[in-house]
Amino acid sequence: MIRAWMLGALAALALAQDFSEYKFESIAKGFTFTEGPAWSKDGYLVFSDTPTDRILKWIPGRLPEVLRSDAHGPSGNAFDAEGRLYTCETRARRVVRMGKHGEIEVLAEQWEGKRLNAPNDLVVSRHGHVYFTDPAFGEQQDHRELDFYGVYHIPPKGPMTLVAKAQSRPNGIALSPDGRILYVVDSDERKVRAYELDKNGEASGERLLISRIPGVPGGLTVDAKGNLYLAANGILIYDSQGHLLHTLELPSRASNCTLGGVESRMLFITSGSEVLRARAEP
Repeated sequence: MIRAWMLGALAALALAQDFSEYKFESIAKGFTFTEGPAWSKDGYLVFSDTPTDRILKWIPGRLPEVLRSDAHGPSGNAFDAEGRLYTCETRARRVVRMGKHGEIEVLAEQWEGKRLNAPNDLVVSRHGHVYFTDPAFGEQQDHRELDFYGVYHIPPKGPMTLVAKAQSRPNGIALSPDGRILYVVDSDERKVRAYELDKNGEASGERLLISRIPGVPGGLTVDAKGNLYLAANGILIYDSQGHLLHTLELPSRASNCTLGGVESRMLFITSGSEVLRARAEP
């Protein structure tokens, strides 16, 4: 089932800017449009096949299996410290959490009495703070009730708050390793902005981190050293100061990516109809 090819060089997860050969494999294919890869501490990957309303689960060495069907256009996924799965449902226009026994809890679906646009991507901090983006793409634009695109914060306790509002569309979202910086991708302006987070998880001090991104940027992830891996025309790897370290070329456009596996050293990429895994050559 697995086909492999050699692609470029990937920045090693080290302090020095060393680049090592990595081998790419297609670990799952034959889907319509893959999105939202998220690695579970229990040793498996989940990802969305958005048009077919499914969330898939991939255990190394096995074929993917359906974790959730009728998932209402799932996009971004994320796990919390307890292993619960959070999902952005673009068609239902809400953010939900699935418990260990499959129960679904709606966390967000409105802002000030109006339905959200179409939640797209999200991240959960180690302390349970949820941050998500709310753009609208394609036909979702025709059903908007809000006159802006937003980034939101759902604290463990208390009401949801608005981190940022704009007329350009936010997409991917991630946290720095220490949980003190929130990164947000702007697909329209092709930028990444950063926000400082206080001890209560509230954001402030918006600043521009990366601009003039080649291609239309989507999701992103951050490694243990603070480097950002951005899905766009390939995978663009930036350091924490926004300097481009390397570009990883792919055969098709990447929608999102995440790190997982042993010590989070494997890079998983959703790309069109398949999911790719990058691993170091022995």
